[in-house]
Amino acid sequence: MEQLSLDEKENIYHFNDDKLQKHALLTRTLVRTTLVRYTSSQLSPKSLEFKKNEFGKPELLWAKEKNWEPPSLQFNISHTPSLIACAVTSGAVIGIDIEEKQRKTRNNTLSFARRYFSPAEVQILEALTDPDVQQKEFIKLWTMKEAYVKALGRGFWAAPFRDFTIRFRATEGLQSSSQPCSPPYTLETVLETSSSLDKFARSWRFALFELANTHYGAICMEREDHVKDEQGLIRLKAWKTIPFLEDEFVSGTDAVIPISGLTTS
Repeated sequence: MEQLSLDEKENIYHFNDDKLQKHALLTRTLVRTTLVRYTSSQLSPKSLEFKKNEFGKPELLWAKEKNWEPPSLQFNISHTPSLIACAVTSGAVIGIDIEEKQRKTRNNTLSFARRYFSPAEVQILEALTDPDVQQKEFIKLWTMKEAYVKALGRGFWAAPFRDFTIRFRATEGLQSSSQPCSPPYTLETVLETSSSLDKFARSWRFALFELANTHYGAICMEREDHVKDEQGLIRLKAWKTIPFLEDEFVSGTDAVIPISGLTTS
């Protein structure tokens, strides 16, 4: 608790359940200890300050320090009951989402998709006859759409899922509709009906991967003009971390398995 701000502590105490309190504490501590990695030991986790944009997305608020120029860090977090992910970049806006692979929807998968997904995405799911495959592809799509909305920083209601489509394009230029997320595919986002989002369509890169064999993870990252990567892959360095207890570099291991748009080399 000593690493957190007064507001963060108060938010944690609002949870009546001990497990939820511990999860919230670990989440906030992870964010702080992760971000200070990139300050060249100039700051402590406790000294970090945050603000929120008009849609509630957290952002760093740097205090003015003499003889030190703070890095242009962007970050985003996502969590499930069993896993927390914090993604950090230098300069490029980023969104991350993680979902349990065995996540179940309250309603029928297609009914849920028809409510939230674009018609093109529903059509792809309808073409999958195996219920297990259909459920997995639904979760992958949901994860990527969440990552995109979080990267925009505008919130679910400001960027409804139905207003844009995640399409999957084969690296060889072939279109796949039966297995949209099977490797080796690169991804493109097509924004169909919302003119307010249309200008962002070509500004993002996507990556899809598995985490710890239990979760799907997706990253949506602002495309940087100065970064030249012919394959358009997002380069990821990943650590398995328990703040102050464990810190293991896991890129290139079975803990992070790229599906599309990602390299851990």
